[in-house]
Amino acid sequence: MAAIIFDFDGTLADTQSGILATSQETLRRMGRGPADEAALAATIGLPLRENFTRGAGLDEEEADRAVAIYRAIFDETAVPLISSFPGVEETLRTLSERGIPMAVATSRGQRSLEMLMHQLGLDRYIPPERCFGVETVARPKPAPDLVYVILGKLGAAPEETLVVGDTTFDIEMGRNAGCHTCGVSYGNQSADTLAGAFPDYIIDDLRKLL
Repeated sequence: MAAIIFDFDGTLADTQSGILATSQETLRRMGRGPADEAALAATIGLPLRENFTRGAGLDEEEADRAVAIYRAIFDETAVPLISSFPGVEETLRTLSERGIPMAVATSRGQRSLEMLMHQLGLDRYIPPERCFGVETVARPKPAPDLVYVILGKLGAAPEETLVVGDTTFDIEMGRNAGCHTCGVSYGNQSADTLAGAFPDYIIDDLRKLL
């Protein structure tokens, strides 16, 4: 592979507990009871608004309010709970030393993505100009638009690029763009669920990319 595109949440960073805690606190501040955590977790990887419409059953107006509250409290509620997965820094460092261009494609907002990449020390290997948040394109995952933008930035062809992610949304995005795909089963979806999107590979440790 001449280039690798990584998802962020559930692939590079273990953000699930932080996302769930922030979502539940958002609902509490809105005067609502807690949502089913499995339902919320199933929406991780999609744009934040769908976390509340699909995961918590809010209507469109309520979801807009929830997104605003979530973003306002994210740094204090979620960030202390977030860490990179075992082997992530080692893998990115090795790939960087091999001269393989890397980028991040995520449904997370750009500001939050860059802040967390810096906090986790991963921006040493994938700088901010190669990190692409949900605002980059009009159509989010699983549409291929974000990958197309990144391919243009990296000067890479789809057939020589690997898209790595922990959800079927990532795999479908990569396949829709004509790239090779690799699912990671340690994130938000199981190997069985990932297999339903027909990735080229499934691994249980990011170091296995090497």
